[in-house]
Amino acid sequence: QLQASGGGLVQAGSSLRLSCAASGGTFSRYGMGWFRQTPGKEREFVAGISWSDESTSYADSVKDRFIISRDNVKNTVYLQMNSLKPEDTAVYSCAASPLRGVLTTYYHYGYWGQGTLVTVSS
Repeated sequence: QLQASGGGLVQAGSSLRLSCAASGGTFSRYGMGWFRQTPGKEREFVAGISWSDESTSYADSVKDRFIISRDNVKNTVYLQMNSLKPEDTAVYSCAASPLRGVLTTYYHYGYWGQGTLVTVSS
C-alpha cells in the first residue's frame, strides 16, 4: 500500500516536498517512481529511483529542479520539488515495482498510491 502526501497550493518559485509511505512489502526491493497527470492529458513520468543502487532518472521538464530520494528505514520515497512553475500543476502519484533498474514507463509499475494535488499559481 502506498500513501502519498505533501501536495498543496504554492506560488511559482516555491518548493514542496512530496512523501510516499509504503507498507505491506519489502520496500528496499522495490523501484519507486513519481508520475503526474492533469485533466485531458496522459500520465507523465516525473522521476524514478531504483532499489538496487538508487540510480535516478528524471523527465527533462523537471531535471535540475526536482530530486527523488528514498529512505529504506522509513519505507518512504520523497520528491523534493524546487523552483515550481505553473505547468507543474498536476495530481502527483507514487508507484512501486519489483523490477530492477530505473523505470520510466507507467506499465512497469504494478502498485500505485492515490494522488496528491499540487497547484502552482503564477
